[in-house]
Amino acid sequence: MTNLLNYKTPPQFDALYTQSAIEDNLKNVRILGIIFFGIALIVRLLAITSIEDKSTFFNYEVYSSINWVQLFTTPVFALGAHILLKYQHTPLGLKRIWAILLALFLLFITMLVSYHISLYNTKNTVTLFLIGIITVSLFFNFKLYEILFISITITLIYWTLIWTGPISKNEKIMNIFAGIIFGNILFLFSRYCYFFKSQQFVRLKLLQIKNSEIESLHQQRGEILSFVAHDLRAPLSNIEALANLIQHQNTGNNPHAEEVDHIIKSTQLAKSIINDLIEVIKTKPGELERKDLNLHQFLNAFVNKWRTLAKREINLVGLKPNTSIVANANKLERVLDNLISNAIKFSEENQEITVRCAYGPNTIKIQIIDHGIGIPSNMLEHIFSQFTTAGRTGLKGEKSIGLGLHIAKRIMEQHYGDLSVESEEHKGTIFTMLLPA
Repeated sequence: MTNLLNYKTPPQFDALYTQSAIEDNLKNVRILGIIFFGIALIVRLLAITSIEDKSTFFNYEVYSSINWVQLFTTPVFALGAHILLKYQHTPLGLKRIWAILLALFLLFITMLVSYHISLYNTKNTVTLFLIGIITVSLFFNFKLYEILFISITITLIYWTLIWTGPISKNEKIMNIFAGIIFGNILFLFSRYCYFFKSQQFVRLKLLQIKNSEIESLHQQRGEILSFVAHDLRAPLSNIEALANLIQHQNTGNNPHAEEVDHIIKSTQLAKSIINDLIEVIKTKPGELERKDLNLHQFLNAFVNKWRTLAKREINLVGLKPNTSIVANANKLERVLDNLISNAIKFSEENQEITVRCAYGPNTIKIQIIDHGIGIPSNMLEHIFSQFTTAGRTGLKGEKSIGLGLHIAKRIMEQHYGDLSVESEEHKGTIFTMLLPA
């Protein structure tokens, strides 16, 4: 309870929250002004059309006066709030006072109506007045000193109203205690709402700050990766070129042939990793330039390329002639290269690899099927994650940093398609590319 009463918005957010709360208060003044005007207008129209003999209606003149006050006052509050919101350079103090005045007005009107309806009976006064208290507590966001002022003021008004009423002294004393209770209810409800709204505001701002920091770190990471990748490719290319030159100049009589071959393979692997890093940086969600692509020609050329490179049996089945899709040929080949190289990497040389095509009503399915070592079930759910730990060494010691499948998945999503995997250890793996037809 002490924390609730003494709570203050953290200093770094206090000014922002105060401004936000005042703006919200004015918006609520405008809304409540319109609502209460509508209620007053409906009551006035009902009185005109339904009550023929007004003298028979108890306290009609009092209710009528309260209604006229409401009809003329609430539009003024709504219009004033609208003007204050429209002109941003209006002093915050004036905006704050305008909200406090409407809160006092609503409390006073509900108290006055409730008081007269209840015939000055304390027990019966509660209902309508509590509606005013709850409305002010929920809709308005007042600082400690503001709600103290409102609570004390409305309590004093209540005491004055009760003390001048035609009731006994004992009932007046009862109503004094009732006024204290009403004032405390208003104060505590309002403080709780302030506490809750302030906490929500602070959490939101902290979340925005964290998101901004994460975005900044992500951008810095991209810049570092881009810098490193581009600056490493040139010296690696030079090393590879020199190693190739040494290899070709000393054919058949080079005692360091194995070391030179190792240098070439290492530089090629390093360049492959760098290319993956660059691809991650470049491959962002969004539109991808796509054109009409003859899938029949594309896949035949692709399979023939890998038959030559890998010297492996790669079957192409189910491909219909004159099949066309809308795709980015380079990116699609990047995906297929990754899937085929994985199939080769994780299967024996005597095991065949199949590229299978299947056609649906609005889709084309391309599957890369191998009968190799498969993927353990605990790795399957992480297989498409960036820098995944599911990356493994191939059967011939080929290295991986776990970026290829992540990139492939993103490229497929840019084609409005999907990439999925099915695998069983020691039986093989099926990667399925789904593309819109």
